[in-house]
Amino acid sequence: MTEHHGTETAGPTFAQPTPAEPARQSQAQQRLLDQLGGTKGMTYSAIPIAAFVAANAALGRLPLAIGIALAVAMFVTVWRMARGEPFTAAGGGLFGVAAAGGVAAWVGSAGGFFLIGIWASCACAVLTAVSLLARRPLTGLLWNALHGNRHPWRNDRPSVLAHDVATATLAVLFATRFGVQLWLYENDSTGWLAVAKVGMGAPLLAPALLVVFWAFRRSTKRLAQRP
Repeated sequence: MTEHHGTETAGPTFAQPTPAEPARQSQAQQRLLDQLGGTKGMTYSAIPIAAFVAANAALGRLPLAIGIALAVAMFVTVWRMARGEPFTAAGGGLFGVAAAGGVAAWVGSAGGFFLIGIWASCACAVLTAVSLLARRPLTGLLWNALHGNRHPWRNDRPSVLAHDVATATLAVLFATRFGVQLWLYENDSTGWLAVAKVGMGAPLLAPALLVVFWAFRRSTKRLAQRP
């Protein structure tokens, strides 16, 4: 009796997601946080603001309040650099305080210290809203840029929807910041402006970034890790 040995036919194989993709996604998210100043940077930025408001309320002299805020910002910068942070990250707050102090001195009011942030929120709200109206949500453009602009993400409806949600979340955040802080500025409520700037900063940006990272992960799973 002749024994026949058949050859095993392998089924179709598909390329599996590379283990490096999740790592690249995590690095992209970290780069986004770093560009926004990082969570520590946003916390540190609140210290000079509090010093400015306290000094202005206690002394009633705008130049002194600006000088104290600058001194505090410089101390925070040196302390962060002593902890090993690069000057590009640690010095951002110092330059921000210097610019804000310059505007406050120019307009001659303590509320002017917050004008740059107010109008920056307006610009970001307009930018994100325009990107939605143009059907090119900003977070989708950013995700694709971080992945080498090599994925046709706008042809994938679930990915576009995810980035619509993420970009709309940012648009609402920036528009709310602008509306609330402009109203406080016009009513000369410097103390409440400081509270609004800090309270509507990292505490609101953090959940908004969670939505952005959800959209990033969704696009990565559907496009960058697709077999």
